[in-house]
Amino acid sequence: MTEGRPSATGSAPLWERDTEIATVTRALDALCADRSSAGSLLVFRGEAGLGKTALLNETRRMAERRGCTVWSARGGETLRSVPFNVVRQLLQPALVSLLPGEAREYLGDWYDIAGPALGIVDPQEGTADPQYVCDGLVAAVRRLARREWPLVLLVDDAHWADQETLRWLSAFAERLDDLSVLVVVARRPGEVNGDSARHLDAVAAAAARPVNLSVLTPDATAGLTRATVGRHADDPFCREVWAVTGGNPYDTVELLAKVRDSEVQPVEARAGELRALNRSARGGGLVDRLKGLGIEATRFAWAAAILGTGISVDLVARLAGMSTEDARSCAEPLRNARFLTEPDPVTGTESGDGELEFVHPLIASAVYDSIPAGVCTAMHGVAAQILTETGHSAAEASRHLLKVHPDDDEDLVEQLREAAREHLAVGAPDAARRCLERALREPPRPEVHAHVLYELGRATLLTAPAVTVEHLRSALAMPGLDDTQRVDAVVRLSQALLHNNELEEAVRTVEAEAARHPASPVRMRLQAVQFMWEGIHGETVSQERSRRLAELAATCTGRDNSERALLILRGFDAMTHGESAEDVVQSCDRALVNGRLAPGLGWTDGEWGIELLMMLGSAYAYADRLDRAESLFSEALRAYTGAGWRGGHLSLANAFLGLAYRRQGRLRDAETALREALALAERVGRGLPLYWSATCGLVDTLLARGDVEEAWSIAGRYAFAPPYPSTIVLPDIRSVRGRLLLAVGRTEEGVNELEAAEKTAASRGGHNPVLAPWSLDLARALAVQDPARAARLAADARRQAERFGTDTAIGEALRLAASLETGQRAVRLAAQAVAYLEASPCQYEHAAARVEYGIATRSVAELDRGLTLARSCGADGLAAQAREVLETGRGLR
Repeated sequence: MTEGRPSATGSAPLWERDTEIATVTRALDALCADRSSAGSLLVFRGEAGLGKTALLNETRRMAERRGCTVWSARGGETLRSVPFNVVRQLLQPALVSLLPGEAREYLGDWYDIAGPALGIVDPQEGTADPQYVCDGLVAAVRRLARREWPLVLLVDDAHWADQETLRWLSAFAERLDDLSVLVVVARRPGEVNGDSARHLDAVAAAAARPVNLSVLTPDATAGLTRATVGRHADDPFCREVWAVTGGNPYDTVELLAKVRDSEVQPVEARAGELRALNRSARGGGLVDRLKGLGIEATRFAWAAAILGTGISVDLVARLAGMSTEDARSCAEPLRNARFLTEPDPVTGTESGDGELEFVHPLIASAVYDSIPAGVCTAMHGVAAQILTETGHSAAEASRHLLKVHPDDDEDLVEQLREAAREHLAVGAPDAARRCLERALREPPRPEVHAHVLYELGRATLLTAPAVTVEHLRSALAMPGLDDTQRVDAVVRLSQALLHNNELEEAVRTVEAEAARHPASPVRMRLQAVQFMWEGIHGETVSQERSRRLAELAATCTGRDNSERALLILRGFDAMTHGESAEDVVQSCDRALVNGRLAPGLGWTDGEWGIELLMMLGSAYAYADRLDRAESLFSEALRAYTGAGWRGGHLSLANAFLGLAYRRQGRLRDAETALREALALAERVGRGLPLYWSATCGLVDTLLARGDVEEAWSIAGRYAFAPPYPSTIVLPDIRSVRGRLLLAVGRTEEGVNELEAAEKTAASRGGHNPVLAPWSLDLARALAVQDPARAARLAADARRQAERFGTDTAIGEALRLAASLETGQRAVRLAAQAVAYLEASPCQYEHAAARVEYGIATRSVAELDRGLTLARSCGADGLAAQAREVLETGRGLR
């Protein structure tokens, strides 16, 4: 048996846990052997009562004997709605020991991001990005862990942990390779669903092999019985103990304690009494036993169960409506009857005024469930009031407010709205949603109702677009919102529809609202939003729409942000259709103020959203103003990082910065940024437009680098194939997919994909041959089998390029023309391509032109220049091509 034969009921749950203890021992050996050793994760799973908590307690004892620092926390059934509850418990020893200055030093840049979630920093105004807060918590724990080696983290009852903690735990579990820390998690199977279940599954997947605890065997139960009630316990009695408890360690311990307290002789003749005794250990029997301790003790236990955490005698006394002296007299019999534990020796005092907790979660749940519904609701209301009166925040009181019966209480609605704001400020939108949904049930006064719906829609925008649509539509259908709020609600509704892949409805929603307003800045803002969604919607980019936008933008001078937005949209639209790049840049420049984004139009300003500025940067990127594009997207990255936005916004910032790097020819930097964009997009969810942007950009960059195999692997892994999203994706998704298919030898499929891009361009009345280079790739693919059509495509590409007018566009068209010719004409065209692309900011295309010109002229000097350029770009495939020609040397001069 584990550590010999346990001789007391306190260690009884460790019977037959030799294998589990050995697993812990090995993990501790590895942890303590070397400060640079990798971290490890153990997950113990088992039904209630199988000894998970006892195993974690034994882990603590073993770790402390070796000199380890141990931090522990436990989830609570009634505390799952409290965001960051368990992670705060876990870090409390470290946080308490640090002065504010020390905490800032240890947490560094993450102090203002993780601090509010940990309760050590007041939250800022506004909404914190949940993913960024999660990343901040991961960084915070990692930094604290390095200070405390060897460190052991214990999380008990993880199935009852709050969702925010589980998000952190799953992310932390994936990053233990370079951090010497042991994490031990205990949980029941099942119990949760949705995101919480997903996070727990991720934790289990990160563990080498989760350990499933089993019930005691009949032999172990007999040994435990004799160790507890005496060696004279006969075999029939021991077998009945096992039959009655099913080998559940908790039930066995509780039953044997009652056998001993009742002085039942452990012989076959008394075995028939065991079932009755066992019924008093759980459910109704336990409740009857509690009632037997008296009304006052029952009220005390009820109050303790309502509180769930921070159970002190003084606080229970206030909640139960009794004197402190009476409360102390109630605590003693509850401890003696094994309902409550003794105070924690670390935090408790000799007088017993320290925090108490229930002996086992099963007892806490049974006591809480036994409270009459009306009494339970009333006690939660009193608990909320006590917390408010003692200076706690609305967010801290909200878990009790959520349990109060609706009663048309105006003050309660305001408390819940305030709690929601506090939850959003620390990165807990789900907690905010629960508060606002509960406020709706109160219900709010008619003049407040629309405001609550509006706030609820804003709270769920990033996490549940479909829910946001419902709430904002309801808010707009009733009176209460002023004009500013109404317009903001319409814009946010259209954003939610966009994220919910309902682009056409997003356009109609804004169009209908714009029609309600006379000519004014408000109407112009709504028109700009409508054009923005239409510009993103690939199916609504038409010649008629472009004409209307051009007419409206022609009236704009850039005197306010609505006009600036229209100028940006006009520039983007002109760029996508391949109109004059000079006009594109001029329109975009007029939208800036002294070359910078106007106040209220910044990356983190909520009025216009990220899409407009992405259009601005993209217009610059494809109009050869890559300096402006890089500056804008780098600013986005800094802004979102500084503001703690770690979700879709940061993904798009990386994706579009990667686009700017790709256009410049900085292919290694582009690949790094795009891989980061894709990793962030994975967290937000597959299938969204930002996910397609990251994937498409990465495939395009890998093809430019010459890594066709990896590009094909990425395409397969991330489903980069039809059906495509209805939004415009940059770079052009069909062009990139077509080029990929050609590169892997699937020529017919590649041609079909590029021809589909050709049809789309025709329906829109023109295209930019740099943004959507399908014509260049299609002409090359058809050069042998259909040279006449390839020539027509090349001529059309040349016309489109000259219309657009950038050095890159013309140079690329000349490269294509040269590839379709032979002899001196091919050489002349290749030389012209080099001349244009040398003046272009796109160094990869310049390198490709140099290599092709070197091959055409058989010039070692030109090939050397091309090879040098290709290497500097990170274009390994192109460099290999140049190197091969140079090494063979055939025909070179």
